[in-house]
Amino acid sequence: MKDNTISSKIKLIGIFFIILMTSIIVTTIYLNEKNKKDALVINVAGKQRMLTQKISKNIFYLYHNNESNKELDEATIEFINNLNSLKNGNNLNGIVKAPTNEIKKQILKVEGLWDNFYKNINKFKKNITTRNSSNELLLETIVHSIYNTNNELLYEVDILVSMYTSYTEEKTDYIRYIQYFFALIILILISYSFAQLKTMEANAKKFFEFSKQVTQNSDDKPLEPIKIEAEKEIVEATDTINCFINKINSAMVYSANAVEQSKNASIKLEEITDEFDIIINELTNSTEISKQLDKSEGIVIQTHEELINSTKKLQELKKELDRLLHSCKIK
Repeated sequence: MKDNTISSKIKLIGIFFIILMTSIIVTTIYLNEKNKKDALVINVAGKQRMLTQKISKNIFYLYHNNESNKELDEATIEFINNLNSLKNGNNLNGIVKAPTNEIKKQILKVEGLWDNFYKNINKFKKNITTRNSSNELLLETIVHSIYNTNNELLYEVDILVSMYTSYTEEKTDYIRYIQYFFALIILILISYSFAQLKTMEANAKKFFEFSKQVTQNSDDKPLEPIKIEAEKEIVEATDTINCFINKINSAMVYSANAVEQSKNASIKLEEITDEFDIIINELTNSTEISKQLDKSEGIVIQTHEELINSTKKLQELKKELDRLLHSCKIK
């Protein structure tokens, strides 16, 4: 059965608001955290492009100047570590492994090109230290292969960065749609809350209007019970007033009937008294009968007086009830 109470409606609306606001806050926090992690992943993937160019630049520099350079080794190690982090994830840096099969396949493709690229780097480093006329042609071939492989590797890394960017944007859009959905639900809830408040206000006005009509009821008419369909609290208050109204109506009807019956009894006794007077006049010669009749007449008169007193008391009761009703109307 539906719990149609003001308190339950307010609690239900409050619970919905708390749930929605909590959901929006949690979603926003989650979105911010994911954006940070996604930005880190995109930054790492984008850095791979710079590292391949840096490696190629250092190889060309060594090839033409025959000078050792630590940047080549540092860039190579950093590229390998970044590639492993993108492929398998890195808890220390907050990088998750490839989130989709397409990205995973692209990482494997980049890894395959890197393996060939890395072999050429090692060959170059090995032959550059023993550079002479006999291996000059080999070094030239290796450098040319590194140049070609670098362009292809750079192209595939660009694709990988684009895939990560698209994935992040799609995920961001999805979470944003969820936020829009929550915002729409909040607007609907606000509209529902406003409608419920208007309904409760209307029911309260009806209750006061009916109550005012009761107080303005004429004295010669019984009070009309209040009839209203509203929330449980208002219905209970209405039932309480109706119970009071029914008791007043019942007491007024009872007192009016009692007064009427007393008046009828008084009139009847007067008729009996008159008849007794006639009989007494006719029986004046009988002393004993006269005494008994006088005695009976005294009893009748006493009874008549008692009935008159009862009638007065009942009339006073009716006046008190009328005053009670009148005071309710004034309030």
